[in-house]
Amino acid sequence: MSSIDRMPGRTGHRRALLVLAYPSVMLGIFLVLPFCILVALSFYYRVPGGTYEPAFVLDNFANLAKAFFVNNTVHTLSVAGIVAVLAVALAFPFTYRLTRLPRRKQIPWLIFVLVVLALSEVIIGFSWSVLLSRTAGVSNIPVWLGLMDRPMSFTPSGTAMLLGLTYLAFPYTVLVLYPPLSRLDPSLAEAARTMGASPVRAFFTMIVPVSRPAILAALIMVFVFTLGAFVIPQVLGRPQHWTLAVHITDQALARANVPMAAAMSLALLAASLLLIAVTVAIGKSRRAVP
Repeated sequence: MSSIDRMPGRTGHRRALLVLAYPSVMLGIFLVLPFCILVALSFYYRVPGGTYEPAFVLDNFANLAKAFFVNNTVHTLSVAGIVAVLAVALAFPFTYRLTRLPRRKQIPWLIFVLVVLALSEVIIGFSWSVLLSRTAGVSNIPVWLGLMDRPMSFTPSGTAMLLGLTYLAFPYTVLVLYPPLSRLDPSLAEAARTMGASPVRAFFTMIVPVSRPAILAALIMVFVFTLGAFVIPQVLGRPQHWTLAVHITDQALARANVPMAAAMSLALLAASLLLIAVTVAIGKSRRAVP
């Protein structure tokens, strides 16, 4: 083959590299570089006056072994796991029923989900705070109906925090589950019905097992998404309910201990990646079993 014949292939290869160059540079500037700075800050020495100076000390990571950080890490991972299960448990049947509707009836529901996505975490947090409050909350409805003597407040509490985080994650979960569920063969449920299965049994014995990869992807997405929640745990929960993201911000801003905040962020990242890897490995092993 002559050099002239090889030129189109080389030109296409160069164009592909140019196309990938821009996103690669952006990822390097806005992801890799900040992460490297975070790693470097985690080894810095905190000066008692509230500043920090370049060094290579392990004091920040040694403090991570204290009971306070360990308990908060376990609490944060537990909250993220509970919210992931709740969000998927609510969004999966909703999304499946949505995909079974005619296309013209799906559009209003999808628009509603997208509108909810436009709400910020601040708006959602304070809206739930009002909804669960004593003065203007839902507890006034049974009082008005004569079922209660006086209204009561449900916030701040751990339950209120879980409700707010689940509401925040619900529309994202629907959007993650919608594409795979919309591609499901409708004959699966029909075949189960012809074999005598009830709609509920057909749903749990046919639809859920087939959608296991989508469910796993949604669980991981919500889990990672909840780890970074900051406003809702602070607004709807008590200090003992705060997640690690709130404590990291407290270390960086209120206590001016940026090196410790960086070390806590890296530890939370490592713990979450480890848990995600274990979840994916379990999912693959179950699919491999005949």
